[in-house]
Formats: sequence, C-alpha cells, structure tokens
Amino acid sequence: MASLAHEEVIVRSGQRSGLPVIIAVHSTALGQAVGGCRIWRYPDWRDGLDDALRLSAGMTRKCALAGAANGGGKTVVAVPPGASLDGARRTGLLHDVGDAIASLGGRYATGPDVGTTPRDMAVISQRTTHVFCLPTELGGSGDSSPNTATGVVAAVEAVCARLYGRADPRSRRIAIVGLGNVGAHLARQLAAAGAELLVSDIDPAKKALAAELLATWAEPGEALTAPVDVLIPAALGGVLTSDIVPALRCAAIVGPANNQLAEPSVARLLHERDIIWVPDYVAGAGGVIYALAVELHKMPPEEARARVRSIADTVGLVLAGSAESGADPAQVAMELADRRILNGEG
Repeated sequence: MASLAHEEVIVRSGQRSGLPVIIAVHSTALGQAVGGCRIWRYPDWRDGLDDALRLSAGMTRKCALAGAANGGGKTVVAVPPGASLDGARRTGLLHDVGDAIASLGGRYATGPDVGTTPRDMAVISQRTTHVFCLPTELGGSGDSSPNTATGVVAAVEAVCARLYGRADPRSRRIAIVGLGNVGAHLARQLAAAGAELLVSDIDPAKKALAAELLATWAEPGEALTAPVDVLIPAALGGVLTSDIVPALRCAAIVGPANNQLAEPSVARLLHERDIIWVPDYVAGAGGVIYALAVELHKMPPEEARARVRSIADTVGLVLAGSAESGADPAQVAMELADRRILNGEG
C-alpha cells in the first residue's frame, strides 16, 4: 500500500449503494484539494484505497507544477467483481459520493475520472456544490479530454524542442497507446500537426480512427516497443516496468495515463537509457488546469487555454533541471513541486 502522508482519508459504505466510497485528501497547503472520481472494479476494496492514496498525492504535485491554487485529492469507488451498476443503483452511488464529499465541508472538490463523466458530476452536484467539469449546459467546462490532449501536445512540443531543436512535431514518429477520449483527441491534434502516427488500443473498433487519420495500427504490446521518437501512454497505468525498459525504442515518453511507472525506480532506469520521461502529472495536467481555472477560479476561457499551453514551459524547466543536475526528470519535477508547495506558489 502507498505510504499514508495524507491530511485525511475517509472510507464509508454508501448508504444507498452499499459500495465502498473512498476519499483521500492529500494536501490543502495551496488551497482546496481537487481530484477526480474514479469508479472502477477492484479485486478488494483495499486496492481501491491504494489507488486513492497514490492518485491524490499525484494530484498535489500536478496542481503545484501547474501553478494552481489547489492541493490534491481523489475519490475512488471500489466496485467488487461481478457487481452491477444499473441506472437506479448508479444514481444512488453518485449521491453517496456527493454526501461523502459534502461531509468534508469544502476541503475537497471532485471531477470526472476513469468510469465517470460530466453527466455523473451533475448527479453528484445534487448532493454537494464541490464539483467541477459539469456539463456546459449546466455552466461547467464540460469534457476535460480536449484540454488534456492539448496539454500533452504542448509537452510533446517541449520535448521535441529539447531533442531536435524544433518544437514542431511535423514528421516526428509518435506512438499513441490507448485511443480513449484523451487518446483520440491527441491522435487528431497530432495528425493535424503533421506527425507520423502509430496508434493502438485494446478495442479493435478503434481501427476506424486509425484509418481516418492514415495512422499505422499496432497491437498494444507492439506499440510500446515500436521504434519512434515519442511514445504516448494514454490508457491505464503501470505499463512502464523494469522488464520493458530494455526493449523500448523511443527517445521520449510523454503521456496522460496516470501512474505510468510500475515502480518509482523505473524513472531512473529510463534516465540511464537516455529516454526522456515526462512525469504523467506534468504532461496530463491540461484538463485539470482548464477546469479549475474556468470553474473554480473564474478565469476567462482564452486565459485558461493559455495556462494549458504553458505546460510546455514547465516541461522545459524540468528537462533543463535534469540536464543540469543529472537527476532524472521525475526527481526534478518532485523537487520543483515541493518548493512551490513550501513557498505557497500555487
């Protein structure tokens, strides 16, 4: 289990659903803790707790590096194998989540994550006001995926500038592993920018998108080790293991998938192979940056979009620090985040 360096963790059985609702508040040093609501199947509820602890700590770093006046938190609903979530039970579950968030008195707000949508946030908002990424027709910022993708593209451009002296991804070979909401937006944006794409997903129906974009299709395992300039993990985490590092044939890894490293030590292994790894909590912050700026901090949309694109500046700082110190980018990013938290720079 992840180490417990959190301000508060609550675990309760939902009054309506009977399912375990877990909320981890990692830090409010820079302001209200924020983090998505993940509804996912776990073999045991304690696996969901472990996820909540790790992901909330990552959100603290993500917010600090994004310059947001917020800390990190996470909601995880641990759905047992075989349990069904039909319409009525799902509504009850989302109300259970809302009640749990309301009990924290505003110290934490949630948004969409794996297994939830802006429409789910609207249901949660029936029980608490501490929700973001509501549907646009309800005054929210809506789907965070396009802005998350825009932030990843900005990070890719910063890496290209570092490696090749030119930020433009045109003609760069880029592999995208995972064509979900964010991955599909990434593929479209990078194809429009002239990148040479290799794409992959566990769902063969996503081949249609590959054909539309004139991208090469590969199976996920093949895509991970393909000879490319940039590898983009855009599905679930844990894909970068100590065993796969020797087989990688990319110059850099830049993606939005959370918890890409199976173990923290993998960051150093990548660095020793001269493979740049941009931490996921840096590259994947665009959706959070935009939603928080627009909904919680009432920033004009264009100014919020500029903050999303400033991810390139943060990546540049991290890579410059890594080159100067010899430390891997993950270590540099964590030290930068810690300094910002200590100095109250959100």
